[in-house]
Amino acid sequence: MTYNETILQKAQPWLAPPFDEETQAKVKAMMETNPDAFNEAFYTDLEFGTGGLRGVMGVGTNRLNKYTVGLATQGFANYLNRAFPHQTPSVAIAYDSRNSSPEFSENAADVLTANGIRVYLFDALRPTPLLSFAVRHLNCQGGIVVTASHNPPAYNGYKAYWEDGGQIVAPHDSGIIGEVRKIESYDQVKTTAKPELLSFIGSEIDDAYIEELKKKALSPEAVQKQQDLPIVFTSLHGTGSTMIPRVLREIGFKNIHEVAEQAVPDGDFPTVESPNPEEGAALQMGINLAKEIDAAIVLGTDPDADRVGIAVRDHEGNYQLLNGNDTGALLVWYQLTRMKASGSIPSNGFIGKTIVTSELIADIATFFGLPCYNTLTGFKFIADLIRKKEGKEVFITGGEESYGYMIGDFVRDKDAVAASMVIAEMTAWAKNEGMNLLDLLKEIHLSLSVYREALVSLKKEGKSGKEEIAAMMEGFRTKTPETLAGKRVVRLLDYHSSEAKNLVDQTVSKINQPSSNVIQLVLEDGAIVTARPSGTEPKIKFYFSVKDDNSNGDYFDRRRKLEDQIERLKKEFLGASK
Repeated sequence: MTYNETILQKAQPWLAPPFDEETQAKVKAMMETNPDAFNEAFYTDLEFGTGGLRGVMGVGTNRLNKYTVGLATQGFANYLNRAFPHQTPSVAIAYDSRNSSPEFSENAADVLTANGIRVYLFDALRPTPLLSFAVRHLNCQGGIVVTASHNPPAYNGYKAYWEDGGQIVAPHDSGIIGEVRKIESYDQVKTTAKPELLSFIGSEIDDAYIEELKKKALSPEAVQKQQDLPIVFTSLHGTGSTMIPRVLREIGFKNIHEVAEQAVPDGDFPTVESPNPEEGAALQMGINLAKEIDAAIVLGTDPDADRVGIAVRDHEGNYQLLNGNDTGALLVWYQLTRMKASGSIPSNGFIGKTIVTSELIADIATFFGLPCYNTLTGFKFIADLIRKKEGKEVFITGGEESYGYMIGDFVRDKDAVAASMVIAEMTAWAKNEGMNLLDLLKEIHLSLSVYREALVSLKKEGKSGKEEIAAMMEGFRTKTPETLAGKRVVRLLDYHSSEAKNLVDQTVSKINQPSSNVIQLVLEDGAIVTARPSGTEPKIKFYFSVKDDNSNGDYFDRRRKLEDQIERLKKEFLGASK
């Protein structure tokens, strides 16, 4: 077989120590029998990006394994020791239910302690928000959570955190990446662990987290009155089972039903095609159980319990899935409504959301007299916003369309444990008011504007997929459609160049965000179409948001018209991408 010389050179070190014999044998077998897999495993290095590592597990430089985890962690260790030269830095580590997550967390702990860094390692799997909380609670300088979130079973990865409990952002992201790139050989990775620098943590962190979370409860009387409200929960074989049923019981709910088949942690996720609550099929077993017991709501979380999806029983007994924008709007409206009633909205409070998340959340903030700040996609940017405003403004709540929400700022990452608690409480409060959550969403729409949103993700794997995504994004920049769905495109926002161009008068203004590979088109009727490559998956994502400000007409007719408009936008915009 003939191989590219560069790829062969990258693979050669893997056929000798320090790589173990099992790894050497796997590389040799792949080289001899599966050239396509060999090329994919070695054509590039698995990048330590701005959010950490994520990739398919296996041998090779472009795969997640103990060696690529070790190399990335060595770079992180070098940066921490340089950033905190006058102390022994400390790092908290958590891991989820994915295959090899415990082993990768131990690999990272070994490298960190070998570099003189104290490590606090959870004694069993925990949700991602517990890691963010632990970093702050233990006064650590960094954190790692081993997870690939909602990716398919073949994936794993880890996210790196800074001392504020948020994922790393500038300037630390580029600093850490720079340290990783300086490492020329796996021989430079220190692996002789120092056990005296390792401590295990467990229930004491859980207890402290839950005490903070319970302070965010807003309707204890409603929960007391609706304590027998039937609630279905599924962790989708992930970490949610370790915390969410306990939290719901501790605030007063007594009728919680967990999907037993999905309550057992399992990195193969055997009962779902994808462990992603954004996909309706993932909640089907929960909905089936809900139908049996006539539950008011279904809650489903992803493997690391930072995202939550919900299904709500309507007045006919059917279960309707809510998208992430609808749930986010409900959460913001509910919290501000209850805080206003008790006079507890901070005068310097603010709401946070991402640029691809519904503007309905900004409308709600304005309705309550609060600012809503936009950030780039990813909760690390919301966490960074909170850090920059600390001492001046107070973050109340917020989220992103991809089913991630944050309640208060005691955790600095999306938190499905906290969101599940507030969603359940909100359901009880709405029932006390004679409504379900669908009724409440209608009330919000009729008070402000009717919004509908949609997301389309196209999977583009491997080297060819990366090239195709790059070509599509370049096409949107250079061949911007003049009209979409019969409406003129009036504004082009290119976050890569940080420029917003008014296509009517050709004026250009600056975008006050870090550079990011995102394109947004704004139509004359306020509709927004966004294209961005995923930062964590081999996908390009397209976001569609439309609204109806007209107060006349039947509510459901207005929704249907907006949904028809989205279908037209999808057809035309995705057609333009080919």
